[in-house]
Amino acid sequence: MNIHQTNDFSLISPSGGGGALINEDLAPIPQEKRKWGTWNYAALWISMSLCIPTYMLASSLIGGGMNWWQAILTIFLGNTIVLIPMILNGHAGAKYGIPFPVFARASFGVRGANIPAVLRAIVACGWFGIQTWIGGFALYQMLRLWIPALQSLPQIFPPWTGLATGPAICFFIFWLINMLIVYLGVESIRKLLIFKAIFLPVAALALLFWAINAANGLGPILEQPSKFSNSSQFFNFFFPALTGMVGFWATLSLNIPDFTRYAKSQRAQIRGQAIGLPPSMTLFAFIGVVVTSATAIVYGNTIWDPVQLAGQFQNKIVVSFAMIAVAISTLATNIAANIVSPANDFSNLWPRKINFRTGGYITGIIGVLIFPWKLIADPTGYIFQWLIAYSSLLGPVGGIMIVDYYFIKKQKLIVNELYRLQGSYSYKNGFNNAAIISLVLGILPNLPGFLLQVKVISSTAFPSWISQLYNYAWFVGFFVSGIIYLAIMRYKTSNQLIKETAYVVAD
Repeated sequence: MNIHQTNDFSLISPSGGGGALINEDLAPIPQEKRKWGTWNYAALWISMSLCIPTYMLASSLIGGGMNWWQAILTIFLGNTIVLIPMILNGHAGAKYGIPFPVFARASFGVRGANIPAVLRAIVACGWFGIQTWIGGFALYQMLRLWIPALQSLPQIFPPWTGLATGPAICFFIFWLINMLIVYLGVESIRKLLIFKAIFLPVAALALLFWAINAANGLGPILEQPSKFSNSSQFFNFFFPALTGMVGFWATLSLNIPDFTRYAKSQRAQIRGQAIGLPPSMTLFAFIGVVVTSATAIVYGNTIWDPVQLAGQFQNKIVVSFAMIAVAISTLATNIAANIVSPANDFSNLWPRKINFRTGGYITGIIGVLIFPWKLIADPTGYIFQWLIAYSSLLGPVGGIMIVDYYFIKKQKLIVNELYRLQGSYSYKNGFNNAAIISLVLGILPNLPGFLLQVKVISSTAFPSWISQLYNYAWFVGFFVSGIIYLAIMRYKTSNQLIKETAYVVAD
């Protein structure tokens, strides 16, 4: 790189190739506009952690056989682990004011960055679909009490979709509401976020008190035993569950620069995330664990979906209030967490044509096509076929980006070059082959286990130790891709130095 280049963003111009790589959403945030402090980031994580999928995540561990303290420990460990790449990747956003897709250009190339951006965006589409299904089902649980005929509508969807007519109608209504918010813009969600921040903690505590009362105190709940008869059974579930917990926020561990680009300082983003993420996830998970354990006592079976649990109550007013609140808070989370980031990612594909609104529409369409109602139909599918599967894609991306930023670039980026088609980060035709090769090699070890999970291959197709690597998918991908990328880049650097030295000597 030319050491005389600067980070003066004004140097970017269409004639330098920057016009094709920049729009208002992708441009760096100037220092004077970075106003987020420690408590802004703490509040962000508290808000994002207090959501129905967090509750369902905790409860699914109970459904899988863990007792309460095993589930809580797994969740705490997973969120503490994922906090590390969260803070490491957040450093570049806070230092340079750039979003995730632009940061990815430093390691993958100005065109190659579309690969991790699209991988991350598709995962966000899946989360969008899951949240939309939850919100739509909440509407259904309310409306069926007032309109009983909704439960007996004739089947209009093919059986292979797994969609009943009533829930499907409510799902698409809620989907349309989400798309309306996208059309109106992000600012329209601000009041909903305030409502969520006030209501969800109150609703969570109300559920907790109900569980304690219905189960006659905490004693019976905490005495619910683990279903694992020996340590081998426990660890066979624990390690993939831990990977799933890391995978839960694997998306944000990549695109956290989308938020840290507004940070006043590195200290603000580091302390804020440390204060906000592990404690709030663990606390809300504990509530989910207690309530789910209580359902086993009260109803005789484990109900790990709080929307279904609310449907057990017969008071129309209580159920309606609860379901409307769930729908509104889910809507707020969906726009804030699952629209903003993928909209940036899709915008990176074609900055001149794709803005926030268009990116939001793309997210909404893909979110339906992913069939989210099947992803969360049971704990096994939720953890093994969703959380772990996408962590096997995003772990390698995280490994490459962190190694590149800390070991190759030494935390020094030239911002204006990130927006040039012909510049320091163009590599070969805009693609860094070292990153792409490392990404593929990091995904491959997890492929046999994934194919086994979705029943594409038999258990005898590969040796068991290869298939079991999938249980550690995020970790395997992160370290394999990171180490391979480091080796390739250092080899390239040493070769370049040899060539330059030979040239100087010959000269």
